[in-house]
Amino acid sequence: MMKRSDAAWTVVGITAVLLSGYLLYHEIRNLSLSELTDSLAAISYRNWILAGLATLGAYVALAWYDRIAIAHLGRRISWWFITLCSFTTYALAHNIGASVFSGAVVRYRAYRSKGLTPNEIGVLIVFCSLTFFLGTLLAGGAVLMLRPDLLNRVVDADPWWSLAIGAGLLSLVALYVFGAWRHLPPLQLGKWRIEYPRLPIVGRQLMAAPLELLCAAAIIYFALPAAGNPGYLVVLGVFLASFSLALLSHAPGGLGVLEVTFLAAMPELPTADVLAALIVFRALYLLLPFALAILVVAGFESSQWAGRRRKGTDTHP
Repeated sequence: MMKRSDAAWTVVGITAVLLSGYLLYHEIRNLSLSELTDSLAAISYRNWILAGLATLGAYVALAWYDRIAIAHLGRRISWWFITLCSFTTYALAHNIGASVFSGAVVRYRAYRSKGLTPNEIGVLIVFCSLTFFLGTLLAGGAVLMLRPDLLNRVVDADPWWSLAIGAGLLSLVALYVFGAWRHLPPLQLGKWRIEYPRLPIVGRQLMAAPLELLCAAAIIYFALPAAGNPGYLVVLGVFLASFSLALLSHAPGGLGVLEVTFLAAMPELPTADVLAALIVFRALYLLLPFALAILVVAGFESSQWAGRRRKGTDTHP
């Protein structure tokens, strides 16, 4: 039976999609299909390759999330298995969103087969979310400090606001590092108690998460035209804002949310070029991994079923 909270988040996600769709329609109602296809055709083969490599880098970094969490738990699982599990988890979660189904189901099925307890899997899931959160704080704080004018793309604010917010975000990361250094009491996140990790683990967290975000933003950057391109740091800042809004909205794949945010924050670029870059992002970062993830899940479940069948045959001569 669907939990009340699951139903609530599903309604939130649907509402976000409808609202974003309405706003997006008003932004692109005068855009022709030929303009969009011309913008896609204008992306060079070199930039397609670079965007593909950025996608690969992003998913390698996501697999690092799970590997770091496994190390924190003191477990040993093969890198190949962790990579497949992580890839499948994020490919499904990015597209489905926070609905009844989630990447947690994939992780539970996969890591239970490797002997992890339900409590350990719960800690692993929360730890990976914490790693992403730290990466967002670190990357967001750094971008706001380096480009104080960035905030003006979404709100009318003096540069010191950007510097203050950026410093605040970086301070939160510093507090986490301090807690790990001084071995402070465990973090209580809901029903999960997360022990502060060892400093080497913290160091890996603070490399893996920003790397994933940097690579994901690079997909869009490489797909944008050189003329009028506001620069990588601006693309990264807008991506962090739009991706955070998409996660908060619980819209599947951030549908509509990413587009509306990018169009609003990048008025210097033609609408067709921005949408073309986001189509490339969705194709490489969301849809292609989603299709591959379905094949991985089907293969895993088939192998599990075949194993149970062989076991049943062995016990019944």
